[in-house]
Amino acid sequence: MNRNAAFASALAAVLTTAVSLAQTTAAPAAAAPAAAAAVAPQAIPAKIAIIEYEQVAAATNEGQRLLQELQTKYTPQKTKLDALAAEIDSLQKQLQAAPATMTDEERASRARAIDTKQKQYQRDGDDATTAYNADVQDAIGKVAQKLGPVVMKYVQQNGYTMLLDNNGQQQGGLTLMWAVGGIDISQAIVDAYNASSGVAAPPPSAPSATRPRPTAPATKPGPSK
Repeated sequence: MNRNAAFASALAAVLTTAVSLAQTTAAPAAAAPAAAAAVAPQAIPAKIAIIEYEQVAAATNEGQRLLQELQTKYTPQKTKLDALAAEIDSLQKQLQAAPATMTDEERASRARAIDTKQKQYQRDGDDATTAYNADVQDAIGKVAQKLGPVVMKYVQQNGYTMLLDNNGQQQGGLTLMWAVGGIDISQAIVDAYNASSGVAAPPPSAPSATRPRPTAPATKPGPSK
């Protein structure tokens, strides 16, 4: 189950609970005679919880450890890309510093070699990023699936009537429609999950909760001249 599915299940359970409470409250009115005058609707106090679900999953000790493992897994690919970028940069500088006596044929041959390596760099970088992102989604998705029951237990025990995910706009799901008076429970959920999972915090060098990606050199090789 991915993050959106896990959140949808959690939200559905919250809404089911809210509907049941509303129906219980409305039961006496439903039993009234049909001829009775309509009762003016009454506002039911809402207690809104806000959570950044995906970030919470990544911020747990388990999520941090998984991200750290992925960083280690993809270090060789990053090292290889960095080496290729350095080679391209060196070849470009050599071509730019080539003497005027270099033949057009030799200059064109070197330019083609640089272009080939640039395309390889772009292709390998895209492949590594795609694979890395897929592994991150899978890892965080597994944590998010186990996070669901913790979230539901927390919101029910604390009397919340609605749960909104602050990631909705970016993920194409639910959006945060109203946050006035809402209470962000993200850190409380991280703490509750860490306590129930039994997973110890990773070493200080662990990656942050935001998604790390294999990074390219600060100055990406540009087109050869």
